[in-house]
Amino acid sequence: MVDYEVTVFTGSLDHAATYNDVYIKLVGTDGESHRTQLIDHKGSLAFIKGAVSSFTVPCSVSIGKLLLIELDKQRFSFFPEEHWFPDKVEIKSPEEVTYTVPIYRWITDSKVHHFREGTALRVFEDNRRLGKYRDKELKRRKEEYCWEVYKEGIPHCIKAKNPCSLPPEVRFSFSKTIQFGFTAFTGMIELKLEGLAKCKKKWKDMHHLNRAFWHKTHMADYVQKHWKEDVFFGYQYLNGINPMLIRCCTALPSNFPVTDNMVFLHGQSSLGEEMKKGNIFLVDYKLLDGVKPNVINRKKQYLMAPLVLLHKTPQDQLMPLAIQLKQTPADDNPIFFATDSEYDWLMAKIFVRSADFNMHELDVHLLRTHLLAEVFTVSLLRNLPMVHPLYKLLIPHTRYTLQINIMARLLLISKTGVFTEYAASGGEGMITILRRSMSSMTYSSLCIPDDIAERGLEDVPNFHYRDDGLRLWDIINRFVQGVLGYYYKNDAEVKQDSELQKWISDIFVHGFLSKKSTGIPQSFTSVAELVKFVTMVIFTCSAQHAAVNSGQYDFDGWMPNAPSSLQRPPPTKKGTTNENTMLDTFPDVNTTVKGMATVWLLSKQSTDFVPLGQYPTHHFTEETPCKLMKEFQERLEDFEAHVKARNGNLGVPYTYLNPVEVENSVSL
Repeated sequence: MVDYEVTVFTGSLDHAATYNDVYIKLVGTDGESHRTQLIDHKGSLAFIKGAVSSFTVPCSVSIGKLLLIELDKQRFSFFPEEHWFPDKVEIKSPEEVTYTVPIYRWITDSKVHHFREGTALRVFEDNRRLGKYRDKELKRRKEEYCWEVYKEGIPHCIKAKNPCSLPPEVRFSFSKTIQFGFTAFTGMIELKLEGLAKCKKKWKDMHHLNRAFWHKTHMADYVQKHWKEDVFFGYQYLNGINPMLIRCCTALPSNFPVTDNMVFLHGQSSLGEEMKKGNIFLVDYKLLDGVKPNVINRKKQYLMAPLVLLHKTPQDQLMPLAIQLKQTPADDNPIFFATDSEYDWLMAKIFVRSADFNMHELDVHLLRTHLLAEVFTVSLLRNLPMVHPLYKLLIPHTRYTLQINIMARLLLISKTGVFTEYAASGGEGMITILRRSMSSMTYSSLCIPDDIAERGLEDVPNFHYRDDGLRLWDIINRFVQGVLGYYYKNDAEVKQDSELQKWISDIFVHGFLSKKSTGIPQSFTSVAELVKFVTMVIFTCSAQHAAVNSGQYDFDGWMPNAPSSLQRPPPTKKGTTNENTMLDTFPDVNTTVKGMATVWLLSKQSTDFVPLGQYPTHHFTEETPCKLMKEFQERLEDFEAHVKARNGNLGVPYTYLNPVEVENSVSL
């Protein structure tokens, strides 16, 4: 007889424990054990939350190299059936070899479940005997995770009526569920604004608006003090929550007839000269042109499609030069300048900031992070088994993504959702914007090195999103290169991996709607191509989402800086505006406070936040990927120190891409 030492690690999640009887069978290359009940001196406490319990499993002879385990639990007597969340099982053989079997799944029934030993294997490496378990796992997953068309023309999503219809392993933890009240009313209670929730009146004066904005982060306080300033208006295009629209301007659009004497007094310079120097920048909201605006509180709302021209000054500040609020030049569509009256110029900027709010939330935030992350996640779960190296690499970057997106569809963008009811683009306009954004999205725009180059922003000073984003891209890329280079030694192995090819094919079809114009690969033909794509996936799910999500309350909490909607049309001629015009144009009180509450909730960090590069679940067991993971974490720590040192010298710190502030996945 020989003995195997089996150690079971029960997870630390709330309700992870079981008091059911647990049984195990060990399967190896040379034989298998009998199904054995796991009993030790702890008795019924062996599988409580966070427990690490060891057992002895006898075998008549050595079973050879461990291949998998069979695990099941059975209800004892009158005890109820319980859910159990084991993290992993370690098995020490008589030959003193320790094997690790990752699990990280809820076991909710009394069926026998098979879990593979942790060494990563691609489909063509698996023998026929073990291949059946691989196929069985994927068959089950394809039944659990199905594609659904939410709206034609936008990425497909998970088929699920509500979060409870998801498999338990991809749902929120109990603690996050309790903390995360994803409703505007919850946010209003936290911000002590619930008394204003039903007030459909306009703001009487700025004093009342200031009083409502009592809860401030450090950055939100800065925004409230500086929102009117041109230098801060320009700053937000680089380091606010929407740094994705600005681009270097080498020729003015024909529908934006700005001339030298309009913006450069006394012939100080010319647009042509400044363009040659790379000092002129354009933000064009043409995607919003003709979008049907919402009706809120039975009042028609207004959403413009502005063009904004900016200039980099000798002091390295980005200053707005000219604003045209509609796409088509006309006598009733004046071009506004900083030399206009205070409120003419301020109103022009307010309409721009409202357009930016709607573009940011739908295109930059919802589509390009949340919806794409969901596509990457569903395809991963449908096409790659737990034993696949890419599954092990990417699964931590999918945590909570499916549930947060289901909740967004139910509570934010549904017919009665907060965004639908209180944003200018809510309702029909929202789907129009998403479809237009989808039709113009490209692979290169999702890869920050390519995107920065295409927008001509390589040399813009004080562009912290670019600097930090490029550094994080490089750190992630080195990690991905190391891990995938370990498993895929040449291009032929990439081509040979049918599961990998199915993963990218599903993404191309369901995420990018089979549009070749996106530049998204339909298949992988090289290691380099695979590495770049996986780098983009991790960057999108972590860094990019953090950059466009975490600062929402900072920048949008103070409504005048980012109105979700405006309820008067823009001025059609100059000299007709004043403070009352502005107050009449601002959204009503209830629209304002519900917007504030929503961005507050969307910016909150949960207590089970997992920062980029931290892996509480240990899916890799081999020495090389574990070593690469440690090096990845060390590089992130070095970069964190750099960001902190840099921010210490900045008047306005940029924190959103500090690795400790970047979550590993789209979970909020």
